[in-house]
Amino acid sequence: MTASSFTPNATRVGRFGVVNAYLVREDDGLTLVDTTVPGSAKAIMNAAAGLGQPITRIALTHAHGDHIGSLDALAAALPGVEVIISARDARLLHKDRSMDPGEPADKLRGSYPGAKTEPTRTVVHGDRIGSLEVIATPGHTPGHLALLDTRDGTVFCGDVFTTVGGVATTARPPWRFPFAAIATWSRAVERDSARTLRALDPSRLAPGHGQVVDAPGPAMDAAIARAAG
Repeated sequence: MTASSFTPNATRVGRFGVVNAYLVREDDGLTLVDTTVPGSAKAIMNAAAGLGQPITRIALTHAHGDHIGSLDALAAALPGVEVIISARDARLLHKDRSMDPGEPADKLRGSYPGAKTEPTRTVVHGDRIGSLEVIATPGHTPGHLALLDTRDGTVFCGDVFTTVGGVATTARPPWRFPFAAIATWSRAVERDSARTLRALDPSRLAPGHGQVVDAPGPAMDAAIARAAG
């Protein structure tokens, strides 16, 4: 894994060049956004050690296996760590694939391996995780969330957008990197969530897959237009 800081507050920890976790500085330690694939715990903890702060909380954008893959190992290695996920996707951590009334009847796609680790906190739109504001962005999964760093405008977008080969939404599989989009639950709902994030006018986009993109507005507009086509 490689680690690189892109703001004073945030460091990207990448696996295989295309699967990301992020370490976000707070006064009381680091918030880890996602845990990537299994076998990544040691590298993530080494990256945190290099930053000189402990990981005090883990915030999960959603329950797919490439985002929660190292959750159990990290929770075991970090006694007392806070584990945070949306109330909706917390059910998917328990492999509960039942749908709520009114949700689109689209098939749940992608890997839902579940986890032994119990969330210590569930969140909804508008909640705060330190400096991060929770933004409800369902579509890729029913309870997917993004996180806005209120200090500098960075959006940790999970799998609403990918940037491998260019900025794209996961509402429509881009030919250069179709894998995340193939795992999207509801493409119609995902398009709406992409628009929600664009309306924030983020200073940078930090995706689950791909490089961090500065001043992403025009590229997000183009991606949303392609998904609507």
